[in-house]
Amino acid sequence: MTEGFLLVLSAPSGCGKTTIVKKVMAELPGLVFSVSHTTRKPRPGEKNGRDYHFVNRAEFLEIADLAPSGFLEWAKVHGNLYGTSRQDVEQRLAKGFDVVLDIDVQGAALIRDNADSVSVFIAPPSLSELAKRLRGRGTETEESLRTRLAGAEKEMQEAGNYTYLIVNDDLDEAVEALKAIIIAERCRRRRDKDGLPAAVTS
Repeated sequence: MTEGFLLVLSAPSGCGKTTIVKKVMAELPGLVFSVSHTTRKPRPGEKNGRDYHFVNRAEFLEIADLAPSGFLEWAKVHGNLYGTSRQDVEQRLAKGFDVVLDIDVQGAALIRDNADSVSVFIAPPSLSELAKRLRGRGTETEESLRTRLAGAEKEMQEAGNYTYLIVNDDLDEAVEALKAIIIAERCRRRRDKDGLPAAVTS
């Protein structure tokens, strides 16, 4: 069986990454989403094993201490721990699935150091357009908006470290671009567009 590949996606908040990924995963077979471990409590509607693997701090650190590395990457965010299980990812890759990992630029840098991956940065057309989209949500104060935009500008400086860049100016075009990247990577690995080993005849 041909192994899958790890697809790392990063984008500033408000760039439409979640919508793009959902559409691509609905249209291309053979993709699975990596479910992170976290020590934070589940929010209403979240399910263990679907949204996150919810564990306590001791369980999380036990995984982190596994040799050579229980987590491909992990970080502390707002007092809670978040991590990507190496075992979970490797098991899915071994079954031929392409594993999608939605992660920030710091986590993506750690993944590049610890695993073979294909990385995609999704960017807004401009910071002004991003500000317009965030304001359109109606969930941001001016202070939080400024904080998000400052963070986005910093994150966008890391775009050159990614394998591919998609500018989400048009949602449908961005979806097609990500699909094209996945299909191209599958072809490069001698697989067909659905992710199965390519039937090559002489």
